[in-house]
Amino acid sequence: MRLLPPVYRVACAFLLLPLLLAGPVAAQGWLHHGGDEGGSRYSSLDQVNRDNVGRLKLAWQYRTGAVAANPQLKSVIDFQVTPTLLPPEAGGHLVLCDPFSKIIALDPVSGAERWTYDPQIDKTPYAGRFKCKGVAYWQDAEAPADAACAHRLYVATSDKRLIAVDARDGKLCAGFGTGGTVDVEPLLAATLPTDPESLRGAQLMSPPAVVSGIVAVSSTANKFKSTSALNGAIRGFDARTGELRWTFDTLVRDPATGLEPTPMAVGGANTWVPMTVDNERDLLFIPTASPAPNYWGVHRPGDNRYANSVIAVRGSTGQVVWHFQTLHHDVWDRDVGSPPMAVTLTKDGQAIPALIQLVKTGMVFTFNRETGDPVFPIEERPVPTDTDVVGEKLSPTQPFPTAPPVLVKNTITPDDAWGFTAFDRNACRRKIAELRHGSHYEPIMTTGTLLFPQPGGGPNWGGGAFDPARNILITPVSQIPYYVKLIPREQVDPEYAKRPEAGAPMQKPGFLGDTPYGVQQGPLMSPSFTPCTKPPWNMLVAVDMAKGEILWKVPFGRLDKLMPVPIPLNFGAPTAGGPIVTAGGLIFIGATPDNRVHAFDIESGEEVWTFRTPTSAMATPMTYSVGGKQFVVFAVGGHSWYDAKGVDDYVMAFALPD
Repeated sequence: MRLLPPVYRVACAFLLLPLLLAGPVAAQGWLHHGGDEGGSRYSSLDQVNRDNVGRLKLAWQYRTGAVAANPQLKSVIDFQVTPTLLPPEAGGHLVLCDPFSKIIALDPVSGAERWTYDPQIDKTPYAGRFKCKGVAYWQDAEAPADAACAHRLYVATSDKRLIAVDARDGKLCAGFGTGGTVDVEPLLAATLPTDPESLRGAQLMSPPAVVSGIVAVSSTANKFKSTSALNGAIRGFDARTGELRWTFDTLVRDPATGLEPTPMAVGGANTWVPMTVDNERDLLFIPTASPAPNYWGVHRPGDNRYANSVIAVRGSTGQVVWHFQTLHHDVWDRDVGSPPMAVTLTKDGQAIPALIQLVKTGMVFTFNRETGDPVFPIEERPVPTDTDVVGEKLSPTQPFPTAPPVLVKNTITPDDAWGFTAFDRNACRRKIAELRHGSHYEPIMTTGTLLFPQPGGGPNWGGGAFDPARNILITPVSQIPYYVKLIPREQVDPEYAKRPEAGAPMQKPGFLGDTPYGVQQGPLMSPSFTPCTKPPWNMLVAVDMAKGEILWKVPFGRLDKLMPVPIPLNFGAPTAGGPIVTAGGLIFIGATPDNRVHAFDIESGEEVWTFRTPTSAMATPMTYSVGGKQFVVFAVGGHSWYDAKGVDDYVMAFALPD
């Protein structure tokens, strides 16, 4: 059986590539991007449950119109928003943003449009993609209830602005910044390093996080193109005035910290997934990426803390409370690429204020979020360091949690070669044998290194969801072999390397910033364009977080959309987006490029409902109840990498029939 070349491109792109609800509003709605402020993605609603989910029907549908209005930009549009439901005193709107940061308020029962605010962002094509994953809500407790902007929405735009509008009517908050807007770009430009190309390609991608009257904003930029990519500093702005209150550099620069500093010329360590908060404890939780550039770290000796870390800072001041580095001196592009989850974990009869952090390797790190102490022990274990990259000094150890076990297969040998035919299997066996292979942390080589799982995860930006009643963590994970090869700079085609996509998977090598190397990378594929290891290539996984044990794994994602003959092989397909869980014993998730949304039984992993959608729903859903009726809402918009032909902008709400 031979897959069409498009699945090759899909797989390539895929691999570049994750608390108990508090208060009366949370019990009915979805007030924050992650459901609650801690990002647990749990709902206590149970009207839709395992007994009746099969009756779930489409209740209403809305289209933002963003794709139809911008056909020339379709290849760089991603509709990955998670809507939020505002409380009645803030208008009771269902709020989302389109890929160009336009805020849209809908009637949550009918889907009818109530109001919009369009920031008219600069749509000049640049190195990133146009996306807006959500907005942030804040109530000013000091303002009169009927005052303008007593209830606010904040959106961070692709053209590097932070905007505040009145949550009730979408009008700009005049007292915030300049007429409702803070221009963040000058602050980015003033932060070392200041590589002009990196600044042009920078964007504000994730929803702001509001903690202790501070709106915290992250930024991201291309770490492949520059050894001094944009600094990943987090900035805290006054939620009322927009005044900059603090800046936190996500790389250690000051020797007075007692940690080895990273040179100022090094950038990166950005936060490109949502941050989460604990307002009661005045804590902001920051997940950070690797320093720049990916795959080469000669100019940044040492561990490079706070990169590849989860960091708890004081929300009101930006001061570090505790931090943990999940990977030292990253040359594998293993960002902490999933939102932290601040949850209440019950273990050994004790309620623990926990923070669960998924990472791309498939490891799960669990901490007491007040102290940073591990809930399950973490060990520093020896790893290989014998690289042939001149000047590279790798860390001799890396941290491994003792529980839960790694969620994906993380070692590979030629015996793992797989294919539909003997020809495929033999070809894959040869490819694996020719590359440096073995464990998580095989050094990057000029002869080529096999990474397993791929740099995109394991878990990725979709992250996980946590059921506090059952102490169960749910997350999608992928496991595809991926190769990286550093090419001496003089062997790289300089004209090709100027192209924006240079260095992308399975392309010819592109320059790796101004390092002595270019990089060639991509998934390890058979002659039939299937991954060189056996399926499933993507799974949904459940973990008992009280015991630190995996409960079940099921293949996730069918291949019928990707095959010349639409046979729905459930081998696991490329995913983007995460799950939610409900008190009804259900997991809701889109995430796959097979034009389906799904519900699974949280106890068994059985798929109990599926619905065919106009395109793929590669975003994280949400759920709420209005007027005694529970709705489950998905953003259905394809994906510019995984489902490029299907890029669109539907919002689809499901409910039980009356």
